[in-house]
Amino acid sequence: MKLLEEKIKADGVALNEHILKVDSFINHQIDPILMQEMANELANHFKVKEITKVATIESSGIAPALLTSLALGVPLLILKKQPSKILNQDLYQTVVTSFTKETNYELTLSKKFINENDHVLIVDDFLANGEAATAAIRLIRMSHATIAGIGILIEKSFQPGREKLEAQGVEVYALARIGNMAENFISFL
Repeated sequence: MKLLEEKIKADGVALNEHILKVDSFINHQIDPILMQEMANELANHFKVKEITKVATIESSGIAPALLTSLALGVPLLILKKQPSKILNQDLYQTVVTSFTKETNYELTLSKKFINENDHVLIVDDFLANGEAATAAIRLIRMSHATIAGIGILIEKSFQPGREKLEAQGVEVYALARIGNMAENFISFL
């Protein structure tokens, strides 16, 4: 998506070969017009998949996932990183390793909001190693729902995430695919 690539070039900051800061328009401060355009693009791409739910992992994926679910006219599932004190039974749970935070956390989803008839689109802001997306897939598959695909805003294509997800039989659609990164340098595929 040319609009996103231009925004990354103008306002994104490559700190090194692994870290891209997009906090001025995606995940700390949000550019709502750009976010809506990205969500519309994801919804348009996946509209033929008969999606019944959109899912994301809290927290940076919520904005694009919410707008994508709005564009598709379906509910949004937020996969929680911490089990709630009141939501502590009838959960699907799995463990995920965070690349950016270098920690493990438990991902949860209430069983009452998903079933085997659902076709779920997973939406997230970044794809790097594919650990978070793999955990989301694992969690959703516990309910026997169908994974309709994964929509990503920014993919670091030089990392193994796409291969890992496609090996699981899941379609990956990324709006911006970074081919290479270094300090103050970004190139797109």
